[in-house]
Amino acid sequence: MNVNIREELLHLLSVSATMAGLCIMGVTLFYTMASKSFAGTVADDILAVCALLFLLCTYSVFWALRTRRQGFAGQLCKVADILFALALTGMVVAGLLMVYTIL
Repeated sequence: MNVNIREELLHLLSVSATMAGLCIMGVTLFYTMASKSFAGTVADDILAVCALLFLLCTYSVFWALRTRRQGFAGQLCKVADILFALALTGMVVAGLLMVYTIL
């Protein structure tokens, strides 16, 4: 595996795991605040899905780093990038809903 790709995957591994933790914290925060608004419930659900996507991204990066098959590693890198982008986009949407709920 290319050294640059390996470094990128190592960074993506730590960032996606951290983002999963932040999403879980956000879900816990909404649960603790007992926000019954529709926007709060939707943001809570979006954050839960984002946490799952970040965890799947972490898992795919881990397997991309561990596999010896170059073609399969490349496919896993693409999957990880797509999962990360989707989860990050969902997190932005959830953040906007959280701000809407507060305001």
